[in-house]
Amino acid sequence: MLGIIIWFIFGGAITGLSWTVTGILWSVTIAGIPIGRQCFKIASLCFFPFKKTVLLGGGTGSFLLNLLRIFTTGWALAAEAAALGVAYCMTIVGIPFGNQCFKIAQLALTPFGAKIVKI
Repeated sequence: MLGIIIWFIFGGAITGLSWTVTGILWSVTIAGIPIGRQCFKIASLCFFPFKKTVLLGGGTGSFLLNLLRIFTTGWALAAEAAALGVAYCMTIVGIPFGNQCFKIAQLALTPFGAKIVKI
């Protein structure tokens, strides 16, 4: 329980709020609503990522939407999560938190076609 609280304070709140703001910005237009919905789904994962895993997959439509996301907001969100992951992995205690950040960074680049599953 203490680990979840530490994660939320030092990593989850930052990344989750970034994803929420990105989702709001994407949802301003009707064409961006599907991307905004993915952002909100990933924001909930960012707030509490433990005991959840990501299954990657998808088809051509997912690939094209992922390309659009990478070139717009995906790279910034991935860089943020990767930088937090590197910072966490500098300490032995922070390695589990770093692993969660790297999971979120990968998801930032390919959110479409991915499913978040509770373990």
